[in-house]
Amino acid sequence: MTKLGEFLAKKSVNKSQIARRTGLSKARINELTMTETSKLRLDEMYLIALAIDTDPAKMMFELCEHLQLKEIED
Repeated sequence: MTKLGEFLAKKSVNKSQIARRTGLSKARINELTMTETSKLRLDEMYLIALAIDTDPAKMMFELCEHLQLKEIED
């Protein structure tokens, strides 16, 4: 399960309803929630956040909290 899949599971939301509200296909929603190599586009994340009544910025921070800049040596 992807970070998005975990996020949606915590929110207890229906993926079919998200697909209907966002215009994304059920197959795309399933890919984004189940396939680790899938890439979530910004427009998709924004629509999903709106569909589940979540602040898009808070959703982004939670989905990306594992990302960090690399240390550079001078």
